[in-house]
Amino acid sequence: MAFTTSERPSGQERLFSTCYRCVDRICEVVIQVLNSVLLLIVLLSRHITSTYPSISLICEAPLAKSLHDHLSVPIYTDLGASSASAIYTKTDLVTTFGGDGTILHASSLFSATLSVSPILSFTMGTLGFLGEWKFTDYKRAFREVYMSGAPSERDAILEDRPMISKPFEENATPIPHPKADWSSIRGKSLGPQRSARILLRNRLKVGIFSPTGEQAPLTLSQRSHTSPASASTPDIHALNEVLIHRGADPHLTIIDVLVNKRFLTEAVADGMIISTPTGSTAYSLSSGGSIIHPLVSSLLLTPICPRSLSFRPLILPANVEIVLRLSEKNRGRSVEVSVDGIRRHGGLEVGGEVRVTGEEFDRNEEGWRGGVPCIMRGGQSGGNDGWVGGLNGLLKFNYPFGEER
Repeated sequence: MAFTTSERPSGQERLFSTCYRCVDRICEVVIQVLNSVLLLIVLLSRHITSTYPSISLICEAPLAKSLHDHLSVPIYTDLGASSASAIYTKTDLVTTFGGDGTILHASSLFSATLSVSPILSFTMGTLGFLGEWKFTDYKRAFREVYMSGAPSERDAILEDRPMISKPFEENATPIPHPKADWSSIRGKSLGPQRSARILLRNRLKVGIFSPTGEQAPLTLSQRSHTSPASASTPDIHALNEVLIHRGADPHLTIIDVLVNKRFLTEAVADGMIISTPTGSTAYSLSSGGSIIHPLVSSLLLTPICPRSLSFRPLILPANVEIVLRLSEKNRGRSVEVSVDGIRRHGGLEVGGEVRVTGEEFDRNEEGWRGGVPCIMRGGQSGGNDGWVGGLNGLLKFNYPFGEER
């Protein structure tokens, strides 16, 4: 189409037209991604409700509304903090679809409780260390999660007789039955055939205290599932890290760092990070922190852009208490505090403290307390987990420049 001088669009109009087309295209892609994820969730939900009919599905409100149009079974949801029973009291397993941020969000639903339901994560992101399963393995993944590890329960159920050995007896040897068709049994023990394993990831136990020494209330912006009255602990738990940052203040923060009540240093930096081994590949890594294997029980103290070049990250035992106190010398009257990326309302005032220690593990008749149990794929030779492969495949660890592998 030809334009006269007066009809030809200006450069600004052409720019706006291009931007609008780009926005429309981005919206189309986002809608396609959301629809594809919803389709996968519907597939898994139909498989669960048909193969394991005794299981009920609980979804967050927006997802529950979408699933109602695709499933014939009831879909339950939570009512937020006003609910008489919080969502964590009703769940036995959490399933996530997405990247590391989705898993962190699922973990945050249990940030005020001592027990976390096992998390089965289907990875759909690009760069992430926490996602474990591909969706193509969803039937195998859920089967291995649902079926217990009792080695001798299978024969007892097939023959309708007492079990030969106790379900949790050490070194119990199952006696196979020649007519046993294990593949047709639903919801029973896989025994030694089960290859999936549980990785219990460490959490931080975080307490925020005012200058007067009183513990501050739970005021994280996204903690809608747990009201202070229903919380089983006054502390906040973090899977990745707790962060103190100067925020919009142009001046560096001045933070007194104490380890087990002994003064360590006065940190002058943009901020400070205390992370778990799981969080060592997140914000801490971008700030120059070390990479720690998730089985190493430890805390990682990392400064953000420190003024002194000799201020290096520290790896400390998980049972020590680290205190970050905003110094009276700080030029601003408050700094920002976030736990697993969720900002705390009000921040931290001068003289206030953030007290952090590793969460303790405990086992009783009801099971494990503490940590985040993540379901990992098994079947790899040599006892190798996916962590080493993640370093090479995702971070290109020690990857030579200008050379392809």
